Amino acid sequence: MKADKEASGQGHPSGRNHLHGRVMNSSGARLLGTLVLNLVIPIAQVIGGIYAHSMALISDATHNFSDFAAVLIAYIAYLIGKKGASVRNTFGYRRIEVFAALLNVLILIAAAAFIIYEALDRFRHPEAVMGSVVIVMAGIGILGNGLSAWLLYRDSTSSLNIRGAFLHMVGDLFTSVAVLVSGVILIFKPWYWVDPFLSLLIVIFILKNCWSILKEATGILMNATPKGVDIQKIKDYLEQIPEVCGVHYLHVWSLSSSSIAFSCHVQVRDQPVSSTEALFRKIRDGLFDRFGIDHPILQFETEQCGNGAMLCEMSCTQKNSG
Repeated sequence: MKADKEASGQGHPSGRNHLHGRVMNSSGARLLGTLVLNLVIPIAQVIGGIYAHSMALISDATHNFSDFAAVLIAYIAYLIGKKGASVRNTFGYRRIEVFAALLNVLILIAAAAFIIYEALDRFRHPEAVMGSVVIVMAGIGILGNGLSAWLLYRDSTSSLNIRGAFLHMVGDLFTSVAVLVSGVILIFKPWYWVDPFLSLLIVIFILKNCWSILKEATGILMNATPKGVDIQKIKDYLEQIPEVCGVHYLHVWSLSSSSIAFSCHVQVRDQPVSSTEALFRKIRDGLFDRFGIDHPILQFETEQCGNGAMLCEMSCTQKNSG
C-alpha cells in the first residue's frame, strides 16, 4: 500500500505562510524607500568626487549606483514573487529572488572591475585630492547607506533577495566610512596613494559579499540540503516515532530562501489510508517545529522499496528503467 500526502497548509505551516505574507508586504515599502535613497546619494557623490578629484569617492558612488540597480532588481523580483502558483509553475515564483540575487552579483563584479581599472590608473597618475569635500560627501553616504541598511535589515533574514540588497547597503556603509577616513588623512598628509588604495580594499569587500551570495544562490538552484539542516537528524527523529517502522529516500531542498521542502518514504504497518492522516499531521508539525520544514511530502508504504537507503540512488533507477 502506498499513499502520498502533502502539507495542506493547516496548523503551523499556515502560520508560517501568514508570517511570510507580512514580511513580503513590509519588504515592498522598505525596498522603495531604499531605492530613492540610492538614486540621490550616488548622484551627489559623483559630483563631489569629480570636483574633489577623489577616486575613492567616485568608487563609492559607482558602488552606490550598482546598489540602485540591485535594489531595483530586488523590487521587481519582489513583485514577481508575490504571484501565486500556476499550472506551469506549480511552486509559484518565489525562486525568482535567487535569479535576482545572481544578477546583482554580476552587477557588483562589473562595478568592482571598473573600480580596479580606475584605481590602478590613479596609482600611475596620482592627483591631488580635496580632503574636506571628500569628508562631506562620505558623511552623506554614511547617513544614506546606514538608513538604507536599517530599512532592509528586518527582512534580510528571511529573503535571499532582500539579503543581497542589504549586503550592498552594508558594503556601501563601510565603504563610505573608509572614504571618510581617507579624507581626514588627506587634510593633514598629501598621501594621495591612500585614495586608490582604499578603492582596492572596497573591491575586496565587494567580492567577498558576491561570493557569499553566489554560494547560497547556487545551493538553492542545485536543490542542495539547506545550510543548518542535518538530514541524518531528520531521519533519526522520524524513526523514533512509534507509528513509523522506517524511513528512506530522504530529500531536503529550498523552494526559496524562506521555504524548505522535504520528501521521503515512510514505512508503516498495513492499514487504511485514512488511518495515516493523524500520523501525517504529527510528522508535519514536528518537521516544522524542529527543522523549519514547511513543505513536507510523505509517501506512506507498508513495504520497504528499492534498497531502503537514506538517499535515493538515481543511478539505480536509471539503470532499471533502461
